[in-house]
Amino acid sequence: MANYNQPTEEFINELRAVLGSEYVYTDAETLDKYKTDEETDERCFHLPDVVVAPASAAEIAAVMKLCNTYLVPVTVRGGGSGIVDGAIADKGGLIILMERLNKIIELNKEGMYMIAQAGVRTVDIQKIANEAGFLYAGDPCSAESCQIGGNLATNAGGNKAVRYGVTRNQVYAVQIVTPEGEIVDLGAPLKKCSTGYCLEQLVIGSEGTLGIITQVTLKLQPLPPYRLDILAIFTDAVAAMSVVPKVMKAGINPTSIEYMDNANVRTTSQFLEFAGAPRREDGIYVIFTIETFTEDELDMKMEQLNDICEECGAIDVLEADERIWDMRRNCLESVRLVSLVCTTDDVVVPVDQMSDTVKHIIATVQKYPFPLRINAHIGDGNLHIVLCKMDLTDEEWESNLARFTQEIYTYVYAHGGRLSGEHGIGAKKSSFMEKFTPSGQLALMRKIKRAWDPNNILNPGKVFNV
Repeated sequence: MANYNQPTEEFINELRAVLGSEYVYTDAETLDKYKTDEETDERCFHLPDVVVAPASAAEIAAVMKLCNTYLVPVTVRGGGSGIVDGAIADKGGLIILMERLNKIIELNKEGMYMIAQAGVRTVDIQKIANEAGFLYAGDPCSAESCQIGGNLATNAGGNKAVRYGVTRNQVYAVQIVTPEGEIVDLGAPLKKCSTGYCLEQLVIGSEGTLGIITQVTLKLQPLPPYRLDILAIFTDAVAAMSVVPKVMKAGINPTSIEYMDNANVRTTSQFLEFAGAPRREDGIYVIFTIETFTEDELDMKMEQLNDICEECGAIDVLEADERIWDMRRNCLESVRLVSLVCTTDDVVVPVDQMSDTVKHIIATVQKYPFPLRINAHIGDGNLHIVLCKMDLTDEEWESNLARFTQEIYTYVYAHGGRLSGEHGIGAKKSSFMEKFTPSGQLALMRKIKRAWDPNNILNPGKVFNV
């Protein structure tokens, strides 16, 4: 365990010399603003000692060199939309804000790629790509607020992963600042490469523990001109899950397959004030997006999808409007109507294990004193399990949550799954990471972390303990 130092006045003055005084914050109001990300449990909040807002990779490199010299820990913060405490400075020290690295550097139409700084919002990446006739396929539900560098750091998934893959599948190259303050370019806009270690893919998903992503080169796709969103309403969770393998085997190749249980349908309708949302009192939603390059193909796939949903027991199949996607995107926000403190897990299992896993979760939670909500990217096996604290004491909440989580993770790993499909591990799940990860894998991860970050300066305590 590293022994860190409190930032001294000398250290802070050196930061000001590098960044300018207006971009170094030590006032109580700013520090309080960055004590948490999307975490709502006040016991997890931690005040940083200083917050900085650099404008370039060179400035970040200079900051990292100072932090190594003074042994001050660093936490990197993108849009602050994470829910595993990954952007909380639980060791104190310094928080680096990425928001000033917000420029699109190049959109190469012939090469079909975009180069952007890490602080650009994901929704802006999507819009700029669309305006040029392309698709950026990364689509996390927090796209309006999250930053592209944070998407890479957590290997974000989202609504289009069933067709296009997760964030790592959208990336050609990254520029990083290493924990010791060197600027390094990894990868290249190549369709294939067999030249040494694939270091860009190692950095993607490392949650800011191996380097600070400052610039990204993103793959773009042709933008399909035809699209249709379909809502299938079920009354049984197993029936809703059963539609996935049939759709995939039929070759429909949907862009999205999203699941909302009835608790989510009710709460998001209330949260968004959608009194006229097409829902039954016992309705479970499965939302599909089909995108094609011809109208005939779209019509054919729509008919196939309708038939499959009805065969699987859908009580209604209809065209979905934007309200339905607003509901799906606001599942987490709407839970706060029920409880200000909740936890959202995102276990991932093989797609063929989805139905049994959902049945197991629903049966298991009956033993516990909190309500359950499930929303999921069911096309890729990623389940979001939402539990609400309600009227429990802190001790009751922690005790029951720990036992429930242990049961679910044990089941998930026994059936080929893992702790996280897209949210990452952060600080919140690091103890479970150490418990459930095979020892050989964990030992290799620790060796890599120590080699890249010998002072354990960068995002210490996240993912696993060194």
